[in-house]
Amino acid sequence: MEWGKTLRTGRIADLAIAVGSAALCVTVSFAQSHGLGVYPRLASPQLPTLSVDGIVAWPVAAFVHYGTLAVAGSALLCWRRRWPVAIAVILIVASTLVSLIPAALVALFTVATQRSARTTAVVSALALLPLPLYLAFAVPPSALALATTVTGGVLVAAAVIWGLFLRGLHERSEHSRAQALWRAEQIRQREREALAREMHDVLAHRLSLLSVHAGALEVNQQATPQQVSEAMGVIRSSAHQAMEDLQQVLGVLRTPLQPQEHSPEPPQPTLADLPRLLAESRRTGMHIDLDQRLDDGSAVPDTTARTAYRIVQEALTNAHKHAPAQPVRIDLRGTPGAGLTVEITNPMPATGRPLMPGSGSGLSGLTERTALVGGTLTAGRRGQSHHVRAELPWPA
Repeated sequence: MEWGKTLRTGRIADLAIAVGSAALCVTVSFAQSHGLGVYPRLASPQLPTLSVDGIVAWPVAAFVHYGTLAVAGSALLCWRRRWPVAIAVILIVASTLVSLIPAALVALFTVATQRSARTTAVVSALALLPLPLYLAFAVPPSALALATTVTGGVLVAAAVIWGLFLRGLHERSEHSRAQALWRAEQIRQREREALAREMHDVLAHRLSLLSVHAGALEVNQQATPQQVSEAMGVIRSSAHQAMEDLQQVLGVLRTPLQPQEHSPEPPQPTLADLPRLLAESRRTGMHIDLDQRLDDGSAVPDTTARTAYRIVQEALTNAHKHAPAQPVRIDLRGTPGAGLTVEITNPMPATGRPLMPGSGSGLSGLTERTALVGGTLTAGRRGQSHHVRAELPWPA
């Protein structure tokens, strides 16, 4: 429907331009018949007139002749978008014989807006060629011939310059539209990357808890009904939360992002949520020793606090997967202006026990996340322990 409406509007506009051009051609024709030229005519056919009683000469034949040519020439403008160069050449050549210069200027304008600069230059040169020829062969040379030549040159130049100007505006508009689409895609890509990091941190931790509890139920055949109930509650809660997180990420990935669109972000964890995180891991039997020495934990910037939370969460996830049943020590210390330091240490397990698989992308994501907030992160084995240390900014 919208395309059909646009097509009808374009046809009506072309018809209106053709009618207006025909009227201008007739006007220019009568002006030139009275010695007022706006574009050189290299040939002027002698047209018959009709006399009444031999006294009054009525240019009926001339009117019919010029009007027919004006309508026929201007009617070609209805196809100027499809064949702009051919229509322009026909009308320019015809303008050297009859007064079709208004229609030729419209066609020349269309060439400038639709075709390359080289094609526009060739057609413009063709339109300017009659000017020096007319001036050179004008007999006798006169100020009227010079004025006609100058007027024709100004009209041709104006049509070409205006067409190039509008073409430039259109190209800049298209470029801006392409840039906007590119920026929107970049924003979406960054949001996907950030979402991937968040989902890795959250889902990996929840699935590791689920696996630990399920493994405990499998190994501990003598568990009391209360222990089984607690473990099943944690498994059910972790699975439910994991499903909600997956639904959230799928919803974001399926929804096309529009420029200047900002969807509300879900609440992000901070250091205030750290006790709940540690409690979840302690329920699996993990021994966690937290040493927190912060001047004012509530004053830690949200971005820094969220990054610290994710670092502890990923370290606990790795401990669940690669060092089960090993104690974990967490040190948090910092002051405004000096920064926030996060250290997580756990002994490495004895070999011979199958461990949960891991790709190492979690620590890579943490390194990137830490760098984005202006901090540094190191992780690796030190002797018989695994050590994670992060230095995060805490402005005064």
